[in-house]
Amino acid sequence: MRFFEDIDIGQRREIGAYTFTADAIKTFAAKFDPQRFHLDEEEGKNSLFGGLAASGWHVGSACMSLLVADGQRLAREAASRGEDVAVWGPSPGFRDLRWIRPVLAGDTVSYVNVVIDKRTSASRPGWGILTARTTGTNQRGEEVYSITASAFVPMRNGG
Repeated sequence: MRFFEDIDIGQRREIGAYTFTADAIKTFAAKFDPQRFHLDEEEGKNSLFGGLAASGWHVGSACMSLLVADGQRLAREAASRGEDVAVWGPSPGFRDLRWIRPVLAGDTVSYVNVVIDKRTSASRPGWGILTARTTGTNQRGEEVYSITASAFVPMRNGG
């Protein structure tokens, strides 16, 4: 992962894609969001969604998994080149979580992260706060998910 100074507003990162299978939708829903349209094809078909729909929390969890995996990949690549790797801090939160369109069984969602703001932290010397918008788009090019989230990012040499 990169340091605060190395990140530019507008920077875009494709973080990966996830295919929502019927089995994965039902497994996630049974454990975390057991609503009828997430658990049963007929109930999904007869709902406003028109098919077995992934929980919005499943869509967000898939995004987070891909985001972390991509960050780990980038860190490994930087380390293999002998570069210093920034260890990011936690997220102070998110806003504007939107489930724009239903994600149905068989849909593949591709996620993209774009940096929209960055500032130095007033309360944590040596850290900056990065804000990015992550969107998910299905295989038909329709945006299905978006979230704006922040993270603490270390400054090179403690600022």
